[in-house]
This record gives sequence, C-alpha cells and structure tokens, in this order.
Amino acid sequence: MYKFVRSILWLISLLPFPVLYAFSDFCSLIMRQFYRKKIVRENLASAFPEKTEKELRNIEVKFYHQFCDNFVEDIKMLSMSKEEMMRRITFVGLEGVKERFDKGQTFLFLYLSHFGNWEWISSINYSLQPWATSGQIYHHIYNKVMNELFLELRGQYGGDNIEMKETLRRILALKKDGKNHVLGFISDQKPKWNSIHHFSPFLNHDTAVFTGTEQIARKIDAFVMYGRMSRPRRGYYQLEIIPMEDHPATLPQNYLTDWYFRLLEEDIKQHPEMWLWSHKRWSRTKEEWLRRQEEKKKKEEQELS
Repeated sequence: MYKFVRSILWLISLLPFPVLYAFSDFCSLIMRQFYRKKIVRENLASAFPEKTEKELRNIEVKFYHQFCDNFVEDIKMLSMSKEEMMRRITFVGLEGVKERFDKGQTFLFLYLSHFGNWEWISSINYSLQPWATSGQIYHHIYNKVMNELFLELRGQYGGDNIEMKETLRRILALKKDGKNHVLGFISDQKPKWNSIHHFSPFLNHDTAVFTGTEQIARKIDAFVMYGRMSRPRRGYYQLEIIPMEDHPATLPQNYLTDWYFRLLEEDIKQHPEMWLWSHKRWSRTKEEWLRRQEEKKKKEEQELS
C-alpha cells in the first residue's frame, strides 16, 4: 500500500508549482466546506474574541489556502532537487548557531511550531553541513502509510527522525558521538492528560503544554533558540533563528516554555492564517486537569489507608 501511494504522489510531485497551486486553490474551496470547519471556527473565535465575524471569516479563508498549500508543497518534496529546496526556504541566523558550537556547546534545541510549512524545515541539514547534523522529534502517526511517508520526507535531507517517546534516550546516545547537533522540537502540540505538568497563557487560554524540550535542555545544557517562520511569497519560506538562552538551567522552571508560547503568539497574531487551527488544541482544560489531579490524590490516600 505504501509503495502504491508513494508512486501516485511522486507522479503528482512532478507537476510544476503553478499547476499544484491551482489544485490547492480548488481544494481549499472544498476543504473549507467540510474539513473540521466547526473546530477551526471555534478555535479562531476563542483565540480572538476581539475580532469581528468578518475578520474571523477572512482568517478562516486564508487558513484553508495555507493548509492546502502545505499539502501540495509536501507532495512536491518527493521530487524537489537540493538546489530548488535551498532556493525556496532560507535560514537566517545560522552564524549565531555556529558561534555557540565553536565555544564548546554541542546541542541546539530549536523551538518550532505548526506554523507555515514546518515540513520543509527538515532541509536545514543542507545548510548545517559539515559543522553540524540535524534531527527532528516527531509524534508517531497512527496511519502506517502516512507515518512511513512523512518519515521518508523528513529524513531525505540526512536528518535524524527521533520518535517522541525515545527522545531522551536518543539524545543521550548522540551526546557521546562528539558531534554538533541541531534538534527541532515542534512544541505547540497537545499533551496527553498524564503528560501535563504546566499550563501557559496562550491565545486567550490557559493552555496545557509540553515542557520536555526545556527539561531536557536543562539536563544536558543545550542552548535554545526559536524558529520564526515567514512566507515572503507563495512557495517561499524563511526561518529566522532567534537566540533564547544558552544555559537553560540558569532560568526558573517553565520560563523557557512560557517564553516560547509568547513568541509563537506574537507570530500568530501577525499572520494567524499560517498556524494550524484544525486541531483541538484546547480540549485539555485546566479545570478538568485540576479535577483529575484531585481524584488521583484521593485515590492514593484511600490506597494508603
């Protein structure tokens, strides 16, 4: 099944960008009518209560265009040359990364998000060679065909795919090889109930967040930066790498995590259509988490007695 699906997508990827974008425009008209329309509208309304209905609908239309553009751009990755990829996404701020590696630190943790086309960022490995390697932390996709496809797309530039549950073990193994590593963490995902340890203020919500990026950075003294993505024009992206902290353990707990969400919120407010509004980001509420924590505490007390 994977070989069949990949073959079809590869043939589609041979089409020139103008044709793919025409297809994207058509798809956005259809997707806007049925694909998670209720979730998108609820998310936008709760994140931007100050905006009018007309403003929210305008963001919604632009979001579906970006969403479908991502789809065809990701398909195009199957046949894009190294030269074309490097022309279509540029990385700003790598000199600051190299300076820190030259001073002796060996890990950069790069905060990323579902903003713009995050899949193209895996091509950063081209720009890092030969002085560093790259990798990305990923969450396993339950559809086996799609999981294998995206692992291939992300790994074709030489970067390492690290499954989320294996993150710490793999990083400790990489620490022994004596090389410099840039690891990308897409940290705006929704944690499971048993993985929630902190809530950050984000887009008008107390938001359940992953703190693993910060915790591991503190443990191994990785320097941390933020990837700010922009789209100068259709089909072209830029990732500006912004320094955050060289020694995370010197900061209070959760400071970096909250800082990341402040930076991401700034980007979303500037270009709201570029964030992924179709996922149920705020279904894990703080009130429900507190209730579950209280129940857990009572259960433990009963077992002890």
